Amino acid sequence: MKTSSTKPLAVVFGGARVAEDTPLYRQAVMLGKLLAENGWAVGNGGYSGVMAGVSLGGHSAGGVVIGYTCDIFTALNHTPNRWLTEEHRTATLPERIALMIQEGDAFIAMHGGIGTLAELTLLWNQLLINGNRPRPLVLLGEPWRQLLHAFREYTQMGPSAFHLVQIATTPAEAVACLTP
Repeated sequence: MKTSSTKPLAVVFGGARVAEDTPLYRQAVMLGKLLAENGWAVGNGGYSGVMAGVSLGGHSAGGVVIGYTCDIFTALNHTPNRWLTEEHRTATLPERIALMIQEGDAFIAMHGGIGTLAELTLLWNQLLINGNRPRPLVLLGEPWRQLLHAFREYTQMGPSAFHLVQIATTPAEAVACLTP
């Protein structure tokens, strides 16, 4: 399944437990808006928190907003956010992540939990081993620097992995790192 949009797709990963009255949510809204204004379709997990913020921002700018939803969350009574223009549903979480990676032309990770970390590490590994399709990977926010430091310190990841990642401190910087 590919998006119905002819625009390049920026997939945003981020946590579901982010309230609408927080700076992180407002940052997600701004990111979605800037992506849509700069010619990107906006993809995300399709539910609440950062995903809803990015969806709201993309939708408010008239953009295509794709939610990658999953049957397991439906079983837990989670509903997709109302700003999606397309929904791509999968049966399992691994299928969901694989579809986002397959369809994405660029990726941005915001603050999140274990799900965001799982998405990020699977994507990062795919970008490393599948170098014939290079795509931007941007980590939005200063806290990512500490995580990258820990990865360097406590794993066997080499420099080639770290060359695949860029850090941005604002939504505008993150969008500037992408080249449609």
